[in-house]
Amino acid sequence: MVEKSFPLNFENRVKNDSYLGEELLESLNGISPISIRFNPSKKIPSDSSNNPTIQQSSNPIQWCENGTYLEERPNFTLDPLYHSGVYYSQEAGSMMLAKVLSQLELDKGPKILDLCAAPGGKSGLIASFLSEKGLLISNEVIHARSKILKENLIKWGNSNTVVTNNDPKDFLRLPHFFDVIVVDAPCSGEGMFRKDIDSRNEWSEENVNLCAARQKRIVMDVWVSLKPGGYLIYSTCTFNEQENEDNIIWFANELNAEILELDFSPFQQDRKKAGAYALPNLVETEGFYIAVLQKSADSKTIKLPKVKQQSLTRIKDLKSISQFSKTTGFEFFSWNTIVFALPELFVNEIKLLQQEMRIVKFCTEIGTLMRDEIIPDHALAMNSYLLNFEQKIELTKEEALKYLKGETFPLDGKKGYNLITYQNIPLGWIKHIGSRFNNLFPKEWRIRMKID
Repeated sequence: MVEKSFPLNFENRVKNDSYLGEELLESLNGISPISIRFNPSKKIPSDSSNNPTIQQSSNPIQWCENGTYLEERPNFTLDPLYHSGVYYSQEAGSMMLAKVLSQLELDKGPKILDLCAAPGGKSGLIASFLSEKGLLISNEVIHARSKILKENLIKWGNSNTVVTNNDPKDFLRLPHFFDVIVVDAPCSGEGMFRKDIDSRNEWSEENVNLCAARQKRIVMDVWVSLKPGGYLIYSTCTFNEQENEDNIIWFANELNAEILELDFSPFQQDRKKAGAYALPNLVETEGFYIAVLQKSADSKTIKLPKVKQQSLTRIKDLKSISQFSKTTGFEFFSWNTIVFALPELFVNEIKLLQQEMRIVKFCTEIGTLMRDEIIPDHALAMNSYLLNFEQKIELTKEEALKYLKGETFPLDGKKGYNLITYQNIPLGWIKHIGSRFNNLFPKEWRIRMKID
């Protein structure tokens, strides 16, 4: 059992709150559950007898079809399937987003904004929900964290995701653009007191008040970009009323929005019937809160800005591309020497995003034009919807880990570009040049730890 004192004001607040109570404090000194979410676009290898993570994954999370608990935390870094995007380590409570999205009345191709998206767990879940039938914009205001978000979405492997690095107020430039906005708001983090013991030292009443005020600013800044009739999904990982139900009721009053009554079971309805809590003493999660607002359908429509002249050049001759990538359903553009695939149904919307936002990930990068050839990009290797390449080399686990470290080693294969796989799941590219090969796995993502 983990034992460390709580901030006195927090402890007294919880004990004196009949909704929470001392049982919550006891649970926060327990052991955190471990959970992962599988990627439905990437098949779990049929022969996983030697994979400790897959072997543990027999205890499903009831509110998320692809989620499961693990008995103990494996070393994810040493599992090549983790690097290939077969699964993602995500806290179980936050997977309630899957159940919420399934209850919303949405068009076939909705546009969804994940506003505070890093490191990317919820964005991957949303991408799986959309299943290539919509458009996901994942935003992170902190630049360094937006790079982590980009990495995780590239590994998840969907074609219809864009990563931006913008402040919430920047989305005022995209009025009535999104069908759904997910705001997993920065908060005081009380729900993480078990998983991150040191976070207890950062808690204060003053910080709770600051967080509640910041959450109001974030939602008010982004509200204009939600379509009339659209949905705002609000969540935090904290237990207090100021940052949760009080804020939801304030938003509803200020914005003339409706608080939706959805099925959040087995989470507990909150104190004011605005949303629901995952309380660690009652459900196998860390602390989590979620609620949904719907914008009035009577809101006055605001026109989007026009798409201006772009720096993108449409590629019409797809011969060099088709050797690596499927082409049906996509349009291909070059931006300087980089080739990108854009879902053909959302080309204009994506061009508008390029014009108005700071783009970190621009759908799927196919590769780089070099003279008469394309150097394939890692993002293409991760994307099962686009990838179409026959020349492959299957690695053992030992070889796969060496590859992920950026090493080279003796490897039979044909000259030229080869797709590297592990248990038939793509890991990345090499360029075989006969006696040796060039390892094209991204340098910044390579394993740093010893694997012996």
